[in-house]
Amino acid sequence: MDKEQEEMQFIGLFDIIKESYKIIISCRKIFSQITLTLILPLAFIFQAYQEISNYMLEEIDHTDTEKFFEHPGTKRYTNLSNTLSYEWIKFWLFTIAYFTILFILSLLSTAAIVYTIASVYTGRELTFKKVMSIVPKVWLRLMITFTYMLSAFMVYLILYLCVLIISLKVLHGSAFVGFLNVFLVIYVMGFVYMTGIWQLASVVSVLESADGITAMTKSMGLIKGNRWVAISISFVLNMSFVYIQLSFQSLVVEEGLLEAWKRFGFGVLCFLLLLTLFLFGLVIQTILYLVCKSYHHENIDKGDLSNHLESYLRDYEPLIGKEVQLEEYRV
Repeated sequence: MDKEQEEMQFIGLFDIIKESYKIIISCRKIFSQITLTLILPLAFIFQAYQEISNYMLEEIDHTDTEKFFEHPGTKRYTNLSNTLSYEWIKFWLFTIAYFTILFILSLLSTAAIVYTIASVYTGRELTFKKVMSIVPKVWLRLMITFTYMLSAFMVYLILYLCVLIISLKVLHGSAFVGFLNVFLVIYVMGFVYMTGIWQLASVVSVLESADGITAMTKSMGLIKGNRWVAISISFVLNMSFVYIQLSFQSLVVEEGLLEAWKRFGFGVLCFLLLLTLFLFGLVIQTILYLVCKSYHHENIDKGDLSNHLESYLRDYEPLIGKEVQLEEYRV
């Protein structure tokens, strides 16, 4: 990495993106191996789910429409009801399998990228085999952090729905529409902020002996002072993901809008963009962690961080109860 830790506190959004690009290019071999092994399947199942689930829902809609025009109690009505139940079960089983695989690949990709950048930062010898060997060892901490963050998102969504239902009963007409627009903006801003905390907490879970609420609390503390940079990064990543997925849905999944070869071309383009976004997103959130550490003058001792990374290759972890950063440096 080109910059020393003391200098990293001064870099902004575009500098973080630039630094991420530099580190990917400088270590393109290891990042290419991680991408092909973990991130490529992750991007593939994202798009495959859209295509397959759309087809399954069309089948369900077709069966439901046929059932609507049949008289209850007839043999065909009963057969269509059984078929519809089977199709719904098949759809939900497929969805559960999709989210399970997505969850596993997301955590593995996060662990691999964060470990790789930390190894580059400390100047450790790095091989793809070594990276893949430590990935399962940070699985538990990342899973705990993910579970807590998912719970926080669920609570946030429930609160949003409760306020929405109450406002629907209290407000009417233009007053409700105005409130809904303002409240939607507030909800999106809160969602983006929480996503930023989640991304940083994932890095904390790998590079420090922390998980769950502890990692979330540390993440919130690190974001202070760089809140707008963190929110901007989270917003750009989320909006890019939404735009790519909507483009894929409208140009590729929905049939009849484009010729087959054009749909295939747009599908490949969206896939490559999604692949790039996942890789850059994981690298960017790790660089942001280093920037936030630098901003708060929390010196990351490269020797202790190196020992912490080395502990993943052993059967013990020497830094339990001790953070990676040891001292504050003075500017």
